[in-house]
Amino acid sequence: SPAFAMRIEEDIKLDFKDVLIRPKRSTLRSRSEVEIERKFLFKHSEQVWEGVPLMIANMDTVGTFEMAKAIAPFKSLVAIHKHYSVEEWKEFISNHTDCAPFVAASAGTSARDMVKLESILSTCPQVTTICLDVANGYSEAFVDTVKTCRAKFPKHTIIAGNVVTNEQTEQLILSGADIVKVGIGPGSVCTTRKQTGVGYPQLSAIIECADAAHGLGGHVISDGGITCPGDAAKAFGAGADFVMCGGMFAGHDEAAGEMVERDGRKFKLFYGMSSSTAMRKHTGGVAEYRSSEGKTVEVPYKGPVAATLRDLFGGLRSTCTYVG
Repeated sequence: SPAFAMRIEEDIKLDFKDVLIRPKRSTLRSRSEVEIERKFLFKHSEQVWEGVPLMIANMDTVGTFEMAKAIAPFKSLVAIHKHYSVEEWKEFISNHTDCAPFVAASAGTSARDMVKLESILSTCPQVTTICLDVANGYSEAFVDTVKTCRAKFPKHTIIAGNVVTNEQTEQLILSGADIVKVGIGPGSVCTTRKQTGVGYPQLSAIIECADAAHGLGGHVISDGGITCPGDAAKAFGAGADFVMCGGMFAGHDEAAGEMVERDGRKFKLFYGMSSSTAMRKHTGGVAEYRSSEGKTVEVPYKGPVAATLRDLFGGLRSTCTYVG
């Protein structure tokens, strides 16, 4: 068998916690002067999208239709989890056409997922964004899925991931992805780094992947590790075009997840999509050949999501006043 040699990367790699943003002179008088909406033209789909480049993760508990209804007025996106039926999609879009520009239909690499995605997009032509989401964006099968999806949906904007290195970012963009999702292991309920030893400090991953993507006319989403508005600001500062959050938006009225009460306090369940909870729910349990790479936690109940969204936007505006 061929021999493999380990190579140690000597460069310093950074996470959000390792850095702070240095302030500089600013001409802005108030946070109210800061415009956080952006306009993007995507490489392959040639679609133009305008809004606040925040995306809620395609997880059972936060990537919900209820979340989309609450987020759309703020012109931010929700990647809808892949477990809704075609009929549920049809009902949602027919009743909430205003949400269509701010949702993405999610799928993995299985033939079943592809058939369902085709059905959703043909039934709901107003939906023009696809989120191809797997834990390991380095598999050849995933690259093939991106190519197939691009061929089938030439005018749809395709998000694909997850990866953490420049060469695979380039591979996905050249294969048809408009936006590459960056992050392996930084999420609050992800245990991939513990279970596999695989990962990359998130801030450095964004810097390197954004540089690769932008050189080809593509875009990146920072996915995972956002615990506060300051982390989102650092992600944008590192070059992310969009920031995806999961845990920050768990525990709200619009989030799914069982409500539990303990000592007079309310909590909602939040779990990773590779957790044993998710696998029991959708596939009957953890297969013998794999292990759980996520955990289940109880998140304090937070009420309506609008308050969290305004706090996040306010923090970003404040960052901009500090750096001009």
